[in-house]
Amino acid sequence: MSDRSTAGGAARGVRRVSPSEAKSLLDLGYSYVDVRSVEEFHELHPVGALNVPVMASGPRHGPPSNEPFLALMGHLFVRDAKIVVGCATGVRSLHAAELLLAAGFTDVVEQRAGMEGARGPFGNLVEPGWIEAGLPVASGSDAGSLATLQRQGEGDPARARS
Repeated sequence: MSDRSTAGGAARGVRRVSPSEAKSLLDLGYSYVDVRSVEEFHELHPVGALNVPVMASGPRHGPPSNEPFLALMGHLFVRDAKIVVGCATGVRSLHAAELLLAAGFTDVVEQRAGMEGARGPFGNLVEPGWIEAGLPVASGSDAGSLATLQRQGEGDPARARS
């Protein structure tokens, strides 16, 4: 069941879905953007995911710079593209969804619980993630790897994904 709640740090206006709901959206034509680091993505990621890392925290004094994230997303996708964003636990992906919506993207969905699952304040699993849900995963460098996407983003201003 998806939600748009503001409880538990959820941002107003961000549609949040479970891993199985995210997979259903992918089956309907949404693109999955994994906003974790390159290393995390290469270790394990949803099959077909694109790796566009987002900064969740910045230097000690000042906000993180997410200009590279937003620039690459702007090269890869049109503003009304159907996008699901995910990460390890749902923290970075929620931040990424907020950034994308603020930048004018209109159909962004955040997959809560990420790859590893959402944890409570004492470390207990409160919602299984993509892996535990038994959804398809891949590892290593592939067509969705950041280096591949950066080359694609530089060479195709018409945007290959819509």
